[in-house]
Amino acid sequence: MAITITERHHHLSSLPRQIAVFPLRGAILLPRSDLPLNVFEPRYLQMIDDVLGCGRFLGIIQPVSSGIQHGDDTQSPPDKSTELRRIGAIGRLTTFQETDDGRYIISISGIARFRVVDEVDTNDPYRICNVDYSSFVDDLVARLGEDDVDRAHLLKVLKDYLKANDFDVDWQAIENASNEFLVNSLSMISPYGAEEKQALLEAADLKERSEVLIALAEMDLAAPDDGCSSAIQ
Repeated sequence: MAITITERHHHLSSLPRQIAVFPLRGAILLPRSDLPLNVFEPRYLQMIDDVLGCGRFLGIIQPVSSGIQHGDDTQSPPDKSTELRRIGAIGRLTTFQETDDGRYIISISGIARFRVVDEVDTNDPYRICNVDYSSFVDDLVARLGEDDVDRAHLLKVLKDYLKANDFDVDWQAIENASNEFLVNSLSMISPYGAEEKQALLEAADLKERSEVLIALAEMDLAAPDDGCSSAIQ
């Protein structure tokens, strides 16, 4: 039987303390969920080449907000000077494809969150950080806290939100998903801004994360239809 990413990394000691980080505004990574990325900037193409040759570990972290408004596309800061958030997540590069025009299509499978200790001064065009996982040891335990999630409330609000926004989804797949997969995947793909995404990332546990998701959806549903959103500014 194949060993899963979670089973392979069930101790903090299996995770590197120094990692390359990919700063992406509006993107978060959570345990046992996959983040697809389209990589095309030369500095990050080099980063992926280096990551492929060294354990395939990569950190995903948001830069500190700089006035980008809710709804803007995910983007990376132009240089190394932009301040990074203190909390991100490490994952392992699990799929890789190179396109004819030189882009990399990859997927990162989330393992655990980390806190940035400091940034390493290097000549590499991408950023490297020393990180600490000790506050997030529970991230390594699959499906921890699922029974505390109010699944019925979450699904009701989600159904109302999807209907209000005319989103077409595979509802049967949603209903069949585990609470952990549902909450973490929805948190990652939700159409909220950087501050909301960071709040979802930093939620203490699965129950709190589901409550943040419900609150954000309910705020959007209650907001007047005037183009405004519930984005946390």
